[in-house]
Amino acid sequence: MKSSVRTLFGAGAVLAAGLLASGCAVVPAPVPVAVAAGDVYAPAAPPPPQVEVIPPVPFVGAVWVGGYWNWYGGRHVWVPGRYVRANPGYHWRAHHWEQRPGGGWWLRGGAWVR
Repeated sequence: MKSSVRTLFGAGAVLAAGLLASGCAVVPAPVPVAVAAGDVYAPAAPPPPQVEVIPPVPFVGAVWVGGYWNWYGGRHVWVPGRYVRANPGYHWRAHHWEQRPGGGWWLRGGAWVR
């Protein structure tokens, strides 16, 4: 009798552990993305830009600033586009990558230009 009780208890414990584990989801932590404030160097060329669906304008005078590839944590990471307040008398120069003559790439930060 003791042997069969242990077997049932062991099987129940395994079943309970399986049920508990099946409700768990392992989700990787989001990768923090630093928005490029200045020039960033990368040893590899960025991938082609991602296609973005531009949402409706959220407020009067909003300007869409498209997304770009940043270099963060040793790899290219997409920074999504967003709306920003217009800067009267200026236009937005988008982030862009330039190849260095000696190899590697420079990300030139986006900026308001007169």
